[in-house]
Amino acid sequence: MSAASKASIKEKTRLKSFNRQGENMIRQTVFGFKIERTEEELTAHGGLALLAEYNHGIGLRDLVERYLPGSGSNRGFKPSIFVDSLVLMLQGGGRSFEDLRELKYEEGLMKLIDVEKIPNPDSVGDWCRRMGNLQMGQKGLEGLGEVRDKLNHRMMKRDKAEAYTLDADATGIIAEKADAFYTYKGDKGYMPMVGFLYELKLCLYDEFREGNTAAAFGQKGFYRECKARMPKGKGIGYYRADSASYQSDLINALEEDRVKWGITADLDRAVKALIAEIPDGDWREPVKDCGYEVAEAVHTMNQTKKAFRLVIKRELRRQENLFEMGKYFHHAVATNWDGNEKNACEVLQWHNQRGEAENIL
Repeated sequence: MSAASKASIKEKTRLKSFNRQGENMIRQTVFGFKIERTEEELTAHGGLALLAEYNHGIGLRDLVERYLPGSGSNRGFKPSIFVDSLVLMLQGGGRSFEDLRELKYEEGLMKLIDVEKIPNPDSVGDWCRRMGNLQMGQKGLEGLGEVRDKLNHRMMKRDKAEAYTLDADATGIIAEKADAFYTYKGDKGYMPMVGFLYELKLCLYDEFREGNTAAAFGQKGFYRECKARMPKGKGIGYYRADSASYQSDLINALEEDRVKWGITADLDRAVKALIAEIPDGDWREPVKDCGYEVAEAVHTMNQTKKAFRLVIKRELRRQENLFEMGKYFHHAVATNWDGNEKNACEVLQWHNQRGEAENIL
């Protein structure tokens, strides 16, 4: 037999062996389940059934029926149907009224959670506008606020803690509305104030504001509203916020209520002058190679009744710009935490936790 013939036979044998191995691999990777036809209704949003059960379990429907006005017509939807549909839509990742249609077409899910109808987007939009334009003596948005307060009270009463941390912040909401104003970020929309209880991850209070409303507006009043919504036996023991809350009247109110607070300080002329006077030897790294240094000082504002502690962090600028802004970047936190309770590094770490409030939204 020639060498060419031997090579041909060897190649054919190799290919047969490869094919057999391939067949074995295919058989080995087939999953052990059968595909069958069913007439049962399926849903891609089965997880929402658990959230619907939770909403019902905390009493959302009953509270909405109690505090919001009815439709005034036997053919109209109950207010609980509107609220339930909106909450379920948002929990499912929806962001506009049109996303209600996706829930409406999920017949399997609707039967599972015992919901007969989902209002169409136009009806929901009309209902929301009506709730915001009710006459005196009727509760629309105020009624929703009472529903929120009742739910919060139920949850807080089950918790053993007596003092909570309030994280206050203005939250930008972009909206393509003709009557919306531009925010300081340059987006058109709204800038509501929101207060969160850090320990329970609850929205305690929210205050709707136009987009062009300054974040520093009404900070003391907002704190008072949050305080008034705490149930008996519970209180605000700690307060954290950004520089919009760096105001003497708010700080005085927190001091009067004996609240431990930490607020980002404005780097105004007085604070900058104070930082410039800190000797280089007073700056220290809280952790080796952490990338920044910390120092402390005592400061006061014109209208504050007490002096307070200023914890300052400085970081080396990677490159000085053309405007000679200085060698370091500074960040300061004003606080009434005593040094024996929290050192400088602990104050900064505690204050930075307020950023988690943004994740709750």
